[in-house]
Amino acid sequence: MKPLEGVTILDLTRVVAGPYSTMILSDLGARVIKIENPDDPDYTRAFTPYIEDGEKRMSASFLQYNRNKEAITLNLKEPEGKAIFKELVKKADIVFENYRAGVMDKLGLGYQDLKELNPKLIYTAISGFGQSGPYSAWPAYDNSGQALSGLWSMNGMPGSPTRIGTIIGDEAATFFATIGTLSAYIHAQNTGEGQLVDVAQLDSSLALTEYAVVNYTVGGQVQQPLGNDHNLCRPYGMFETKDGHVFFGGYTDRFWKTTCEYFGEPELLNDPEIDTMPKRFILETYNRKVLPKINEWFSRYTSQELQDALADKVPLTSINSMDKVLEDPQLNYRNMFIDGKYGDTSVKVFGTPIKMSRTPLEPSQRAPEIGENNAEIYAEFLGYHEQKLEELHQRGVL
Repeated sequence: MKPLEGVTILDLTRVVAGPYSTMILSDLGARVIKIENPDDPDYTRAFTPYIEDGEKRMSASFLQYNRNKEAITLNLKEPEGKAIFKELVKKADIVFENYRAGVMDKLGLGYQDLKELNPKLIYTAISGFGQSGPYSAWPAYDNSGQALSGLWSMNGMPGSPTRIGTIIGDEAATFFATIGTLSAYIHAQNTGEGQLVDVAQLDSSLALTEYAVVNYTVGGQVQQPLGNDHNLCRPYGMFETKDGHVFFGGYTDRFWKTTCEYFGEPELLNDPEIDTMPKRFILETYNRKVLPKINEWFSRYTSQELQDALADKVPLTSINSMDKVLEDPQLNYRNMFIDGKYGDTSVKVFGTPIKMSRTPLEPSQRAPEIGENNAEIYAEFLGYHEQKLEELHQRGVL
């Protein structure tokens, strides 16, 4: 058995913040039923690139975040669609949605409505700004959270704030929603009491700002973009090599000693200006005495040569482009790339970083078509036969 086997999730989410969370839970064994409006399905289904199978195609982005799931169609704007959803909720453990705050309440399908039908229900709502507060009704994307939380202002080169090069706000909300949902599920199992799990991209982005809050509230420092440098630790960043770049984090006394000895200059350890970690952290001293030495050392070697020689001794790794990442022996050893399949076509997608000794995870290789599982799920949950499904389809409910 997988850890969450027997748990049923109704998934109303789309794009990434939401589908990623339910995908993690499905990797862990939960049964995830993706519910899409037949006239307005998850619009990542239209995102490029596509996986082709004859004349049919599926978005690789959609496949990556919706593996393991079953899919049904249901129009929640139709009264009959709302009634059907409520019947499904009675047999579910968890509902996920990522609409703007208040949308589900206006439909009569918010947490306060649904908990009357299923007191143990976990209702997880992911939104840009949360279910309460002056911004709660605002529309949002990942960049909204990055901008308002301060992440954007801290990232990039000096004088040029830059968004983080991935949808970090969506991903942070994904992970916090997953943690909150699992915690709420355990509570429900122990007490019989469900609850609302309210996760905002803005809140989640703020929680990724490292020391920036205390640097300001205690030290009065407003953190600025520093490029690939750290605002405190040195050396800790990107360094140029003979053919590219590496990350090197040799700032502790132990790692600095190892580095100096490896490059044949142990006498630097006795230099009174840089013989301790706090002294090397001083920017002027670092720029004058440490940085030139590292640049001199690393310029003699390729990135791979440095990694081969030093990665098991100090934190030093090549800065890989994605083509190199796919070839990385560590990631491949840990099964971090799996075959995503659409028909007879296979593509590599990322696997699961969760490794469990007693209940190993085996993510599915495929994602569902729109409404692919209508017949079996509506028959299983509500006893609907083929004629009933056709009638609902004709009325725009499915």
